[in-house]
Amino acid sequence: MITLYDCATAPSPRRARILLAEKGVPHETVQIDLRAGEQLGEAYRRINPQCTVPALRTDEGVMLTDNAAIAAWLEAHCPQPPLLGRTALEKADIASWQWRIEFEGLLAIAECLRNSSPGMANRALPGPVDYPQIPELAQRGLARVQQFFSVLDEQLRGRDFVAADQFSIADITAVVVVDFARIVKVKPGEQHPDLMRWRTAMAQRPSMAL
Repeated sequence: MITLYDCATAPSPRRARILLAEKGVPHETVQIDLRAGEQLGEAYRRINPQCTVPALRTDEGVMLTDNAAIAAWLEAHCPQPPLLGRTALEKADIASWQWRIEFEGLLAIAECLRNSSPGMANRALPGPVDYPQIPELAQRGLARVQQFFSVLDEQLRGRDFVAADQFSIADITAVVVVDFARIVKVKPGEQHPDLMRWRTAMAQRPSMAL
């Protein structure tokens, strides 16, 4: 049985949960308590030395320790519905927007949160190594998130989906980013009409409630 190592309150494993639901892949779930630091304990380090979630154990017993690997394996393991694109150009468009959403959106939120939250003192980056906070990066991260919302709103003008005119992993990641931005007090407003329209439409998919 496929096993997902998850944390119900974190954005990165939510991406894997949605992807598994959209693919209709049955799996077991093991919750990892990030607030209690379980990801840094010896037991979880033996599962994933990167000390991060999600991690996914395939039905062959291979451990995948990041969203990129999980998505690539799931697409090959369960091709329908295709969420990484069908044609060469679709795959390129989706991959490009997936990268932008991660870099300009998700990492910007993390930059803001991890460099400002008292609970993440000395944990400015995920993983097994402690890094000190840099308050100036929090300010830059907040500005980046706000700019990303404008970029995403423009991309969605006249579109139902982020990339390649089809529902894809780019929409999954974008939903997670837009929802998670609330933790740094950023959310879509009247200046983002297309982003708000798209998010309302995405809410009709059952997987988005995960």
